[in-house]
Amino acid sequence: MIYPENFEIKIGFAQVREMLSELCLSPLGRHFVNRMQFLNRHDLVQRLLEQTKEFKQLLESDAEIPLQHYFDVTAYLDRAAIAGAYLDVLAFFEIKMSLRTIRDSLRFISSTEEGTYEALKALGANILVERSLIAALDKVVDDAGAVRDDATPELQRLKRDLISQQGVLRKSISSIIRHAKNEGWTPGDAEPTIRGGRLVIPVIAEHKRRLKGLIHDESNTGQTVYIEPESIFELNNDIKDLENAYHRELIRILMGLTNTLRNYIPELRKAYQYLGLLDFIRAKAAFARRVEASMPKLHKFPHISWKQTVHPLLYLSHKQLGKPTVPMDLELNRDQRLLLISGPNAGGKSVSLKTVGLVQYMLQTGMLIPVGDNSEAGIFHDIFIDIGDEQSIENDLSTYSSHLTNMKKFVTVADNKSLVLIDEFGTGTEPVLGGAIAEAVLQNLNDSKVFGVITTHYTNLKNFAERTPGIVNGAMRYDHKNLQPLYQLEIGKPGSSFAIEIARKIGLPKHIMDKASSLVGKDKIRYDRLLEELETEKQELEKKLREATALELKMKRSVKEYTDLKNFLEESKQDVMREAKGKAKLLLKDANQKIESTIQQIKQSQAEKEQTKQARRELETFATEVVRKEEPRPAHRRIAAHAGPLKEGDTVGLIGQDSIGQIVGIKGKTAEVLFGGLKTIVKVDNLERLEAQTTKQKKAKAEVSEGYTRGMNITQRMADFTTTLDIRGEFAENALHKVMNFTDEAIMLGIPEIKIVHGRGNGILRQVVRDYLYSVREVASVGSEAEERGGDGATLAVLK
Repeated sequence: MIYPENFEIKIGFAQVREMLSELCLSPLGRHFVNRMQFLNRHDLVQRLLEQTKEFKQLLESDAEIPLQHYFDVTAYLDRAAIAGAYLDVLAFFEIKMSLRTIRDSLRFISSTEEGTYEALKALGANILVERSLIAALDKVVDDAGAVRDDATPELQRLKRDLISQQGVLRKSISSIIRHAKNEGWTPGDAEPTIRGGRLVIPVIAEHKRRLKGLIHDESNTGQTVYIEPESIFELNNDIKDLENAYHRELIRILMGLTNTLRNYIPELRKAYQYLGLLDFIRAKAAFARRVEASMPKLHKFPHISWKQTVHPLLYLSHKQLGKPTVPMDLELNRDQRLLLISGPNAGGKSVSLKTVGLVQYMLQTGMLIPVGDNSEAGIFHDIFIDIGDEQSIENDLSTYSSHLTNMKKFVTVADNKSLVLIDEFGTGTEPVLGGAIAEAVLQNLNDSKVFGVITTHYTNLKNFAERTPGIVNGAMRYDHKNLQPLYQLEIGKPGSSFAIEIARKIGLPKHIMDKASSLVGKDKIRYDRLLEELETEKQELEKKLREATALELKMKRSVKEYTDLKNFLEESKQDVMREAKGKAKLLLKDANQKIESTIQQIKQSQAEKEQTKQARRELETFATEVVRKEEPRPAHRRIAAHAGPLKEGDTVGLIGQDSIGQIVGIKGKTAEVLFGGLKTIVKVDNLERLEAQTTKQKKAKAEVSEGYTRGMNITQRMADFTTTLDIRGEFAENALHKVMNFTDEAIMLGIPEIKIVHGRGNGILRQVVRDYLYSVREVASVGSEAEERGGDGATLAVLK
């Protein structure tokens, strides 16, 4: 049940219906728009929503949907149903083209992927358009709406003879009019024309007796007469006979085609109903795209859980003006059925109420609604509304009497499946009595488990809602500092009318405002002030929350950048290590081969002095050439210690390490150094100043190459390398640097296993060492030494 009768006008659905009509392509679709009505069957509403949702997806996919020739041929079908009647060529053209559109639409939708557009496929499941019928129509009428000359052999012959005779006639009449012009009987610009279906020539009235023939007409002034020359009487007669015969043949063809069409009329009515539904659904989908509507999850019971919903008409109006529309979240469920909205005038209370009524009504007429993701909706059996001035002189009803009449309807008819919308509840009479009646009505509606949205200014209703289960307060938020509405609905607390504050802003005299405040009383002022303070705190908290959210996002971005940089550095390090290790192995292989060759030469020469010296010289030459070939590019030059203390901006390096960075800050004995994109805190004593070069910072692989190629005695380094590193007593930072260098050298030299002695202590060094080893890809496994050789006071690492 929808109450009152002008419900659609009150909530604005009449405008929505008008917009849908304008979006339709034909009267077929507008017919269904006019038939739209409120539905309370869940399955039917669900199906209509699915159809609209799928067509909206088709429109958004830019698919080539057939959108032409949506002709309404209902009148033609009614005429064709009468025995003995026949349709004209235009009727058959519109039937043919629209049937082709129906057939193309059916084929287009049915050819989509399985599991898609199921509602639209079901809509056309029983629609059949006979190909033979379209072929029969196409044989007579072409795509331009003209009769085909070869529709039948007889029609083709008649058309050919008619064209031939008309050609002969034109030649004859051209000869006659040329002679008449030469004689001066007819004007120099005269041309043949038609009068009474006969071809005639214009002749000056004073010469009409000079040309033999039949006068058919004369001009308005009487100065020109139109004569059919005697010599073309027979030609005109022959042409008239051919035209009559052609017309008779055409009528015979059209009657036969009408008889054929008559056999398909029941199927055609269903097909055109389908075409009208497609037009109607397309219009709803197009409107949904305009207001950015979507399909919520639909329940069988009354329920509203809308996210970011807007009034569709207000949204379109604001969009046209380039203004934003403030959305609202709304929740009405079995535990929170009635929402009581309070707040200042012009703050958006009535708009919120109308939004609920219009959006729910749209939903239950099968339209998508402007709500956000994860929204849910339900089915109401009734919607009642009391809004606006219903004063009636004819019925002798005042505004308040009209409100009371509506309240009577609500409390007697509404139940737990009804949605009640009441604007300015209780107004129109003496406030105390009006508030009391309104509270009693509200209690009755709550007892009946009615759902609803109610707007009011009455404090007693706010207090009643606060202490009554099933009813919840809501407020339209207001910027009390600037005394401007925010148009935001907040559920959970009542709102103030800010009447005193607004009156002060408008500029009413101070003594009047002081008097009004005293008349209101301290309790009311204190109540409004408390609401004002709560609103202020709310706005401040929201501001801090926005700032915290922004900082959190900034921090997340920084963490991501740091993680990406760390991963990049780790990958770069591993690449450099692999390259250095490969070069070292190649150099070691070449060196070993050279050594073995030298030893072989010495053995073969039986240790003769000259041969031995020659072999040594060749070995030294080999080493020198390799060193020259692998010599690194120039790096940063170390600066003497007496150059002064380190300062911000200096280019520095870790003593004994290859890392190069720039000081970005110094605090006491520590410095903040930027190595690449990573900031690190380092002791000043562990840094040395470097002379900056104009070229880019040298690459790590060049440093590694320098460290392990100078001297070129790889065999000697392997021989001198100790597989055990003792870091007991070291600070964690220094210990970590030693472990890193020790591990890198072991990996490059191809050492299979290393041992790091860190002692037991409080376990800090052990944790630092193992955390690092676990992060190195070339480390196959990490574990403690055997108990008799130190246990967990030493860590063994097996290298790949």
